[in-house]
Amino acid sequence: MAALTAVGVFGMLSVFLVACTDGGTGTRDEGPARKELNGQSVAPPTASASPAPKRVNALRLLMDDPKVSEGVKKDLRPCTGVEDSLPVDVSYGNLTGAAHPDVVVNVLSCGDNVGLGAYVYRPQGGDYTNVFRSEEPPVYAEIDRGDLVVTQQVYAEQDPVAFPSGEDVITYQWADGAFTEQARTHNDYSNAVGTPSAEPPGN
Repeated sequence: MAALTAVGVFGMLSVFLVACTDGGTGTRDEGPARKELNGQSVAPPTASASPAPKRVNALRLLMDDPKVSEGVKKDLRPCTGVEDSLPVDVSYGNLTGAAHPDVVVNVLSCGDNVGLGAYVYRPQGGDYTNVFRSEEPPVYAEIDRGDLVVTQQVYAEQDPVAFPSGEDVITYQWADGAFTEQARTHNDYSNAVGTPSAEPPGN
């Protein structure tokens, strides 16, 4: 009886060892885990990585753009005499569904950091095309979850530059080759001294 028990245990151990070494490494093979669907093995979908943004020369982009006004171009100079102190904010993101990230450029004033112009450039054929422009200061454009959000500060007649009375926040979406307005919100600022900040959103 003891001999039969020993043979049975040895047989079970042999089956276990064969299962662990026959074409695999045990409970998990190399590669992603697979799910069973209707009795068939299905590999999970692989996430596609977004292309890395191609850095642009914002100064050259703006200066070569006939849609940028001469008034804004005159302000495109370093604030401190140093080349890298150009008053320009640059953002990259997917706004228009292009193969590569779009570019949002904001031009600011050196003295009080007021938004002078906001632009969106769409990559096309190895170059960039201006597909949005707002030059009514103070203005600032941002990318928010695939939407273009433009903040336009509003001044009453006696408002100093540092203290506007409120702001309009406008959301645009890309459709049929152009940005169309989807939503608009107006916010009135407090009259308390020292608020709000004159800096553009995100700074």
